[in-house]
Amino acid sequence: MPPPPKPVPAKAGQTSSKTPSRQRHPQKQQPAPLTDRLKRLFTSLCAQVDGGHFTNAIRTCNKILRLDPSDRDALRTKLFLLLQTEQYDTALALIAEINEQCSFERVYALYRLQREEDAAQVLKEIKSSGKEPEQRGAMHLEAQLSYRQGSYQSSLNIYNELLETTDPSSDEHADILTNLSASQSHQDFITTTFMQAMSQLPGSNASTLESAPPPVLSQPASILVSVEEPTKKPEAVETKTKLRTKRAPKGVIPGVSPPPDPERWLKKSERTSYTQGKKRRGAGGGATQGATVGAETGPVSAGVSHGGKTGGKGKGGKKK
Repeated sequence: MPPPPKPVPAKAGQTSSKTPSRQRHPQKQQPAPLTDRLKRLFTSLCAQVDGGHFTNAIRTCNKILRLDPSDRDALRTKLFLLLQTEQYDTALALIAEINEQCSFERVYALYRLQREEDAAQVLKEIKSSGKEPEQRGAMHLEAQLSYRQGSYQSSLNIYNELLETTDPSSDEHADILTNLSASQSHQDFITTTFMQAMSQLPGSNASTLESAPPPVLSQPASILVSVEEPTKKPEAVETKTKLRTKRAPKGVIPGVSPPPDPERWLKKSERTSYTQGKKRRGAGGGATQGATVGAETGPVSAGVSHGGKTGGKGKGGKKK
């Protein structure tokens, strides 16, 4: 009985007809879980706040709020960052969206926007609430608001009260002393310095000053120009082409380096400073000393000119 035939191996580049080739398709990467994504964003947010990158930190807060709009930590952090970057209008809009009470942040934004009446109304609400953490911050804002409105004595009373309950080694103690000194100097001017100056003036001048209206603050010229510009008719603006500045070559110092040769673009043979460099043939050291002397003194003897021998025997030939 003959042996069974052995299977022939397939050659390179050929596929078996029984088993069709399968193409591998790349699998789509599944998105990370929501908790992991929030954890990464909060890690980046902490690093940005610690490093002082507040603008990037606000963007990170927006990313967190897109994933979880009701995240309280992200909302409070964004409000803090808006106040730090002086975006007070945006901060007030965010406070209106937050359900929880943010009275201190609201009164601070109103104070920085110079809305003193609204800020004073919110301060009354904070005092009536009786919350201890907000009371101290509200006292600072009330003292600053009184200083801005000219109630320097009220500002002094609040700062003295804060100074009694402050640690002398804290930064708050130094800030209170600075603000207390400013309030005291203004109060002394009103009660003492101004009254002394008025008492030294004649009666007529003093009565004139007291009855005169307060001076009008002079506005800067830039503000006046900006106000008057819309009333003027727009004039045609002449467009002037800017002249391109000339750049000196490397190593050339204007006013110090000598000017370039105006004939540098001409051939050397065409320049005015060009001279013939070839010498005449036979000129120079080719002449003998006798010839030079003869040229200066007169005609040379026949013997010298013909190059004959100058012996003492004349034309005689050989002795026979």
